Amino acid sequence: MIIKRVVAGIYGANCYLVKDEVSGKGVVIDPGGDVDDILKALIKIEMDVEYILFTHGHVDHTTGGAELQEAVGGKIAISSEDDKLIMSGASLYGPLLSNGADMHLASGGVLKVGELEIECIATPGHTPGGMSFKVGEVVFTGDTLFYRSIGRTDLIGGDSDLIAKSIKEKLYTLPEETIVYPGHGGTPTTIKDEKRENSFVR
Repeated sequence: MIIKRVVAGIYGANCYLVKDEVSGKGVVIDPGGDVDDILKALIKIEMDVEYILFTHGHVDHTTGGAELQEAVGGKIAISSEDDKLIMSGASLYGPLLSNGADMHLASGGVLKVGELEIECIATPGHTPGGMSFKVGEVVFTGDTLFYRSIGRTDLIGGDSDLIAKSIKEKLYTLPEETIVYPGHGGTPTTIKDEKRENSFVR
């Protein structure tokens, strides 16, 4: 598996390209803008896009979705909860697609891309439909879990109790060696280190 990070959009969200080396297929997670940079990275690693996945519906993670799909194809997928907020015009959500996402992601669902299996883990709290993606020994947590921090909960749909529950019950129960790739910041971490060092969730 190849993982390539592109810092995208005016808010510097992490966009991840995840490629199966056997088939050459892969997914793009959270293209928040700067699609030209994402396209250059796709060409560099020679990846065919099967899915464009979103950890949640905030504008800093979704802005480049439609433009990227027009350029390279792939199905746009997000939780139904956050897709509804985008479609309703909720503040700081979207844009995505005028008719909604191509498909909705549900907790426990598994997407197969070449030899990769992408497990969808519902981690609400930052948004109602927050989703993390586990691929092998790594997990992409969007704005739920950061290096020594967690996502904010003061925006529409945020819930501080729920984000703590998501982290404790859905992320901290993963194998401790699991590598965490967050939605912002350049430092990956591990579940073990966050359980031990993250003062926001005990």
